[in-house]
Amino acid sequence: MASPSNYSTAPVSEFLLICFPNYQSWQHWLSLPLSLLFLLAMGANATLLITIRLEASLHEPMYYLLSLLSLLDIVLCLTVIPKVLAIFWFDLRSISFSACFLQMFIMNSFLPMESCTFMVMAYDRYVAICHPLRYPSIITNQFVAKASAFIVTRNALLTAPIPILTAQLHYCGKNVIENCICANLSVSRLSCDNFTLNRIYQFVAGWTLLGSDFMLIFLSYTFILRAVLRFKAEGAAVKALSTCGSHFILILFFSTILLVVVLTNVARKSVPMDILILLNVLHHLIPPALNPIVYGVRTKEIKQGMNKLLWKRM
Repeated sequence: MASPSNYSTAPVSEFLLICFPNYQSWQHWLSLPLSLLFLLAMGANATLLITIRLEASLHEPMYYLLSLLSLLDIVLCLTVIPKVLAIFWFDLRSISFSACFLQMFIMNSFLPMESCTFMVMAYDRYVAICHPLRYPSIITNQFVAKASAFIVTRNALLTAPIPILTAQLHYCGKNVIENCICANLSVSRLSCDNFTLNRIYQFVAGWTLLGSDFMLIFLSYTFILRAVLRFKAEGAAVKALSTCGSHFILILFFSTILLVVVLTNVARKSVPMDILILLNVLHHLIPPALNPIVYGVRTKEIKQGMNKLLWKRM
């Protein structure tokens, strides 16, 4: 094992993750709720995927996009939370050089993949409400396949330089990461080199990807609201908006937690580091746990599909 000494000059071959450096006693109290949230996220997303896969009435583009979101949630959760729980339960703090940068790549690429998926889902709702007669010809299975390829390719290619730049830095001293995860800046600060380029690229790429997605989401809902306000039939506006309810709630969860993480990092001098670390962990856990539940509770077709599967098994 690489020495955790702050003054070692040997090349670093692995890192040590120190969760909550100032309040390590938190680990014991947090392990149970985090475990329950993790099991909830895995179980709910797996149930949703199985329901969509087995229920023929759910073989529609909108539900395929929801399946993609669930897959992204599962991968993101499995990348972060098991290691955090291993630290809490078994004190397994070490993480190899390659595993650390793989985790960094997945975290940096899958987060904008989720925002991009929300953007495509917003476009789906825009077409459904503003151009209902053209919906079957625009939102097709082929459209979903192309959109999925775009989501993965765009975000993987544009975020790949972040872990690559970080991995190319020279690590010759401290190997203790004061975080539960291999966050880019937490790792970069351990290097002996200047990492300004790394920091600038992450800032520009992150805000460009997330900013463009949220701008298009905002525009989609602006057009949807304008179209809904023109509906004259009684109850038509409420019915149209109800189809967007689940999607809007998920975006609200995602953006609110992201905004809290960003603001607390901006004010990091006045916010304890342990709070920042906890928020970063929860950001990778709360949305994956809530997303399938919101859709399952609010979407009649999904609830019916789940009930059918349950009755078949009984």
